[in-house]
Amino acid sequence: VQLVESGGGLVQAGGSLTLSCAASGFSFDDYATGWFRQAPGKEREVVSCISSADGTTRYADSVKGRFTMSRDAAKKTTWLQMSRLKPEDTAVYYCAADPLCRLQVEGRAYEYDYRGQGTQVTVSS
Repeated sequence: VQLVESGGGLVQAGGSLTLSCAASGFSFDDYATGWFRQAPGKEREVVSCISSADGTTRYADSVKGRFTMSRDAAKKTTWLQMSRLKPEDTAVYYCAADPLCRLQVEGRAYEYDYRGQGTQVTVSS
């Protein structure tokens, strides 16, 4: 199984970035994909996920209205479009895959079956 993220970088507050994740080694059509982030000293946060069945998306309140997630089954790729970025969005962003599209379970970030190596996003003020 491989999930390979790209597109991270340094951006000024208010700017935009699009993260990409190329998947291989598993049945992409059977798995939801998600993005979670981890910042130093902060708990892991699943910011979005998208269902494989009908493309339903879910977003954490912290990113709702600013981030948009999408996927293409033919390309086995999922994206996270991030706009109006804030310094508090600074984190390592990980692509993840799981049969379920969930953000949290019992108040804690949902644990996905597979994850990528992460890509750094830094938002300067």
